[in-house]
Amino acid sequence: AVFALVAPDDGHAPVLGPVREPLSPQEVAALPVLPEAAARTLPDLELLRAGLFAAERLHPLVAGALAASVPAASAAASGPVHPLGDPYRVECRGEVHRLALEDGVLSAVDHDRDTLRREELMVALGGPALPCLRAIDTAHRTPEALPAVRERLVHGDVSGALAVVTGLLGPDAVLRDGPLREELMSAAARRVDHGLFRAGLVAEHPAAGVRT
Repeated sequence: AVFALVAPDDGHAPVLGPVREPLSPQEVAALPVLPEAAARTLPDLELLRAGLFAAERLHPLVAGALAASVPAASAAASGPVHPLGDPYRVECRGEVHRLALEDGVLSAVDHDRDTLRREELMVALGGPALPCLRAIDTAHRTPEALPAVRERLVHGDVSGALAVVTGLLGPDAVLRDGPLREELMSAAARRVDHGLFRAGLVAEHPAAGVRT
């Protein structure tokens, strides 16, 4: 792709933008080639800025290079997306209720257990769910942290992905069917396939025929 450095005036730093007029192949060939990091934001940097990844998990040289681009608030917030003591807040029945880790799982802590059991039974019978229960269900299936989990799995950071899930849903949570569960199961299957290949139990790596 060909980009141009554009800025509204001299008081603004230029940024990459599309070229205004098509260039000939000869003109394109004469342009300098930028490294990939100059044309797009690195996923590691995006995770650090969002506070979803601890700089300590990176190579020291990489962490040092990215540190200047990460605000102090984001760096301090690195770790689990929703640690203990930092509950969700959900509008439920005209009030703001909290969702927090309780007894090892994400729970609607402002509802008593009898109410929750009754509401869960109503849902099982086809009734509408409480907003708190809907929020918990969404967190199990398609949480906001799903892109961060997926990105870590792509880079082979299974322990980091599991840390995000554990911080979100709790260490004793049982995942429900949905994209989050599918991503984790797919990653587990890939690790098994790779282990079989490393052990010489299969002649060809299962991913050898995959084209992206």
